[in-house]
Amino acid sequence: MKSNINICFLGLGSNMGDLALNLSVACQHIEKWIGPITNSSSCIETKAWGIEAQNDFLNQVIVIETSYTAFEVLAKIQEIEHEMGRERIIKWGPRLIDIDILFFNDEIWEAPDLVVPHPYMAQRAFILNSLVEIAPNKIHPILHKSMKTLLEELTAQ
Repeated sequence: MKSNINICFLGLGSNMGDLALNLSVACQHIEKWIGPITNSSSCIETKAWGIEAQNDFLNQVIVIETSYTAFEVLAKIQEIEHEMGRERIIKWGPRLIDIDILFFNDEIWEAPDLVVPHPYMAQRAFILNSLVEIAPNKIHPILHKSMKTLLEELTAQ
């Protein structure tokens, strides 16, 4: 583990079981295994994205500090999802817990298993709403626009 601190924004979502409890348990695991949560948005209920014929989601964005790399964080969040009972059966299908890396510092990654910033973030109002709540002036490192501007543009469409 390196001693430098990385700032990582994570998107959490659940649409199966006790949604609030699922997000809470995920946050506890993240703090235990990855690093402290330094900021978190409100939990918001949203319609499913991708496959719409399923239960609504409860979503939240959190910010953590971690000494792990982006790939180590990815491995750890996948372990947490597995530990909590997530099964990857249908892409964008129902899930007990979903944890996505939205930002990792201001780094840009395009690897087979990891794309950062999250590739669909600017198309998802629920992510942008949560990001605007906690980091409205955060600049997207590829689009070079603030979260507030991205949300305004999406809402205007």
